[in-house]
Amino acid sequence: MTEVTTALIKELREKTGLGVLDCRNALREAEGNIEKAVEILRKKGKSVAAKKAERVTSQGLVASYVHMGGRIGTLVEVNCETDFVARTEKFKRLTRDLAMQVAALNPLYISREQVPPEVTQKEKDIYHAQIQDENKPQHVIERIVDGKMERFYETVCLLEQIFIRDQDKKVKDLIAEKIAEFGENIRVSRFVRFVLGDTE
Repeated sequence: MTEVTTALIKELREKTGLGVLDCRNALREAEGNIEKAVEILRKKGKSVAAKKAERVTSQGLVASYVHMGGRIGTLVEVNCETDFVARTEKFKRLTRDLAMQVAALNPLYISREQVPPEVTQKEKDIYHAQIQDENKPQHVIERIVDGKMERFYETVCLLEQIFIRDQDKKVKDLIAEKIAEFGENIRVSRFVRFVLGDTE
């Protein structure tokens, strides 16, 4: 079994931003394997996020990001539970990263739950029409449509998108990690994206 050294703990802390105790315990569980330890902490982050999801988030920040020489601009409101967390550099960095994400990938909704039912149904109808002539069994068709819907959500929903700064995680994974790190519920409340000359 690999010894859990201070250097390993430091490396894991730099990767995750989590505390010494969490990192040491994860490394012990992962027998010194950094990547496994990251995965363990991510999973724990998700469970911590689920426990904190109902807590009130009345503090936070509105972050802005301007791209392409002023041609694209975004505003994102990210909420947390206390002003103390909202004023930290790590929280400010999170909000800036999310504003950049909106500028780069142009989501239409925050989460899949926000996609109107008629939009979801229209997409499903399109996918069914695309494969109806392929003579596949119904259960196979449904599985294909489900897969296409997942890719649709990954395109149009901010939380489902791949995080632009780390292709190994989605935005919702990033937020779950930050909930575990800050010990507070965090949620994206709203965003808006402006494109120069686009009046719609």
